[in-house]
Amino acid sequence: MNTNDEPDLTTGTNVRFLLKEETRTIIGCAFEALNSIGHGFYEKVYENALVVDFNLLKIPYSQQRRFDILYKQTVVGFFVPDLIAYDQVIVDCKTIDRITEEERGKMINYLQVTGLRVGLILNFKHPKLEFERIVR
Repeated sequence: MNTNDEPDLTTGTNVRFLLKEETRTIIGCAFEALNSIGHGFYEKVYENALVVDFNLLKIPYSQQRRFDILYKQTVVGFFVPDLIAYDQVIVDCKTIDRITEEERGKMINYLQVTGLRVGLILNFKHPKLEFERIVR
């Protein structure tokens, strides 16, 4: 979901295309996993399949990395994203009926907590991959 086509005034880049090639590669891996494994398994199956492709393609990633959630400089909880690829893109694997505003809102919060700018929501529930790209 790229709702902001305006240039980023801090970097002079168009937000819509931030990390375009990286996200395209990740989405390609998701298509490969879905086409090979099939749809509807638990989310962890697809997360692990993406890790296999990331290793084969030498994509740097971290899996289940922990981020503290701060409130008034006090840790009040933590967030553990499925994957972070290229040290810049949160990858959230889902097996849900459809991507809704709830998932989009959560991704925006995840981006804020991590300080990252781009997230991908990948839904493997159906035979056709559903995905959204979120830019903060």
